[in-house]
Amino acid sequence: MLGGRVDKRLWGAAGAGRGARRRLPGRPSWWLGGGAAVLALAGLTTWLVWPEHERPDPRARVYTEASACLLTPARGTADASAAPVWAGMQQASTESRGKVSFLEVDGPQTAQNASSFLATLVSGGCDVVLAAGPAPSAAVLQQAGRFPGAKFIAVTTVDDGKSLANVVRVTETAPADVTSRVHALVAGALSGTGD
Repeated sequence: MLGGRVDKRLWGAAGAGRGARRRLPGRPSWWLGGGAAVLALAGLTTWLVWPEHERPDPRARVYTEASACLLTPARGTADASAAPVWAGMQQASTESRGKVSFLEVDGPQTAQNASSFLATLVSGGCDVVLAAGPAPSAAVLQQAGRFPGAKFIAVTTVDDGKSLANVVRVTETAPADVTSRVHALVAGALSGTGD
């Protein structure tokens, strides 16, 4: 470069270098990036929605449609009158694979108040409804006639002289005897062989 003259050979070489970096016509690089992104997204979607063929958890319990429901005093299955009944129901459930559940009478422990909780269990589709404790058992003995299609088991020592076709009374007093009797009755009801 002398006297303001520019050597065209230098510019020519620089120009050729820039031209060498030019992209080939018709092959934009965003196509490659976009294609890779689409493939990655398709792979991820396939992995997420692919049906899994899992075996059920070996510890999971498969239940039948049969169910037995217990109406208890306010303390639930911790109540001394309900604990042996619940133990017998659980034993029956283990044998028959029927479902067992309980509902506590909330509020005043009277037959009148327990009657609304009893109606809840009957309308809930329980195959057999059990009652333990003074108020729940009294509600069964008073209200069973309103539900002729339902089966009841009342754990009570009260003998009012009435006999209802859909009520079985468990009159045993020793907890082990109550558990054993309830177990037999509920197992029969849940397996379809009970009264």
